[in-house]
Amino acid sequence: MALLEVQNLGISFGGLRAVDDFNLQINKGQLYGLIGPNGAGKTTVFNLLTGVYKPNEGIIKLDGIDITGHSNIEINKAGIARTFQNIRLFKDQTVLDNVKIGLHNKYHYNTLEGIFRLPGYRKAEKQMDERAMELLKVFELDGESHYLASNLPYGKQRKLEIARALATEPKLLLLDEPAAGMNPNETKELMDTIRFIREKFDMTILLIEHDMKLVSGICEELTVLNFGSVLCQGETSKVLQNPEVIKAYLGE
Repeated sequence: MALLEVQNLGISFGGLRAVDDFNLQINKGQLYGLIGPNGAGKTTVFNLLTGVYKPNEGIIKLDGIDITGHSNIEINKAGIARTFQNIRLFKDQTVLDNVKIGLHNKYHYNTLEGIFRLPGYRKAEKQMDERAMELLKVFELDGESHYLASNLPYGKQRKLEIARALATEPKLLLLDEPAAGMNPNETKELMDTIRFIREKFDMTILLIEHDMKLVSGICEELTVLNFGSVLCQGETSKVLQNPEVIKAYLGE
């Protein structure tokens, strides 16, 4: 059974068809790519999958459970986490606290324990600190745990956002153009990081990306969107050789 199954998904905005009859199937452990020209509907698909938008029609199933139309929080609890094309961190908080925010669904204490710093609160905070540091070590950010997130260089902010998403312990990780704004060396390092995440966390990953070298280097299968509709799907090497894809996406 597929981990993610999307059937006939569609949404319109003011009469404009943004995504039409979108179908997708991703198996557990896959590293899958979603590509297409600007305005093709890629981020809209991510917003539908994560509950930012509610679809006009179609079905979204995660691990066999229908999550169509559920709220962003409910979908995150079900097992989907994401990053954003424009990095969204709590920049006035520390690196450590940014990751701990992603852990609050997993560790609990009541209001009274929090106000008076009772043992239940101290135990949960200690556990969150330890788990957050474990995740930061994965991204070699543990030495900067006390920095404000805004003081990290751009590439490390990208890594921090991924670490925070992983803190929610997702089944499926959505990465929205993770290499945007990175230089070639940072992109290569990111590719290695994504591969490592998949192996270490047994993670299924769906990513939007414009960097064709990154896509061809790590994605096993691709879906190409154009004007909100699927242009082509299949193995990466075959999709990237498709004349329609070359014409629509590469402009040749």
